[in-house]
Amino acid sequence: MNKYEVLGIVGEGAYGVVLKCRNKDNNEFVAIKKFKESEDDEIVRKTTLREVKVLRMLRQENIVHLKEAFRRKGKLYLVFEYVEKNLLEVLEENANGLRHDLVPLYIFQLCRAIDFCHRNDVVHRDIKPENLLVNPDHSLKLCDFGFARTVSHPGQQLTDYVATRWYRAPELLLGSTKYERSVDIWAIGCIMGELIDGQPLFPGESEIDQLYIIQKVMGPLTPQQMNMFLRNPRFLGLRFPDMKRPETLQRKYVGRLTKRALSFMRELLKMAPQERMTGEESLRHPYFEQVRARFSKKEARAKKEKALQLEKQQEQQLQLLQKQQQQLLLQQQKLKQQQQQQQKQQELLLEKHKQKEAGERESRRPRSRSSNVSQNTKIERKRVYGYGCRFRCRLLFLLFSDLVSLLSYFLLSINTSKQVNFFF
Repeated sequence: MNKYEVLGIVGEGAYGVVLKCRNKDNNEFVAIKKFKESEDDEIVRKTTLREVKVLRMLRQENIVHLKEAFRRKGKLYLVFEYVEKNLLEVLEENANGLRHDLVPLYIFQLCRAIDFCHRNDVVHRDIKPENLLVNPDHSLKLCDFGFARTVSHPGQQLTDYVATRWYRAPELLLGSTKYERSVDIWAIGCIMGELIDGQPLFPGESEIDQLYIIQKVMGPLTPQQMNMFLRNPRFLGLRFPDMKRPETLQRKYVGRLTKRALSFMRELLKMAPQERMTGEESLRHPYFEQVRARFSKKEARAKKEKALQLEKQQEQQLQLLQKQQQQLLLQQQKLKQQQQQQQKQQELLLEKHKQKEAGERESRRPRSRSSNVSQNTKIERKRVYGYGCRFRCRLLFLLFSDLVSLLSYFLLSINTSKQVNFFF
């Protein structure tokens, strides 16, 4: 909630308050539905969870867009697109009814929203002017899906007390719990009547009064509905006057409805639920011929704009891809160069490492045979040379010894001869 600035209160209901806020990030106006009670309240919890679930499932231009949902201090906040007014405010400004060209425009958009809901097995069950939002360009959006339910199969058991009384179908007023999508179609008919003259079509003050006013205009209840009326304890002892000559829609709106509009309204407000037209059939009715043409042109224009936008986006994406490819190619080239440089460096380092290892191995391993032979030869030579020296020394020593011996013998012989001569 911190990113939103509260500008004021738009509306207040049974379960919460709707605030007009401004998104501080992008200055966008939004409507935030703040629920009063905390999630401990079972009824509020069910209603909020149902609304969030349905709105996330339904994405259509005539259904209000849920932007986000968050919790703060145990309370749920739903953030919607902001729409200036609701249809009730428009009716209050136009007490005698809307312009004749706006009625089919609003009803067609409502039928589109309801048809989309029904095709997704969702029954709104609370269609009324307060729940129809209107923009200045007359675009209409259905909101408030708190009472909406998914209907997976015919005859499914549902709650009997739903919808504001004036827009409730006869079967709901009689307490039926096996109603179907046709209750929304009846509500569309009631809204259409109110747009025509500015007054509620069936403004009953109670359920019995509501049934009486409906029969006054549309004729008596069907036999099945009369059976339900007689069996319902709420209506015990009550009877309706003769309703065989009703006012009819034609008399009520004399001079205000075209034949096509009257035909369309009758199809919406059939007393028997199974006889009412479906949402899909309502969109094909001749009453919307001009509106359909207008929406077809609008859709064609929107499709064309979307196609052009997609084309631009594709071109931008293509350009972006091309730029990315170029950048990738440049990066690949740089990487290649870096890899080559790294590879060269690794090769140089590897070569140095190999040389170093080779040197270390050479120093560690024994010398080869040839080197051993040469070394041995040198050693042998040294030995031989040493032996020669020793031999020569010994020889000289022997010669010197012999000379000394000879000399000493000679001297001795001389001495001996002297002594002999002396004696003689």
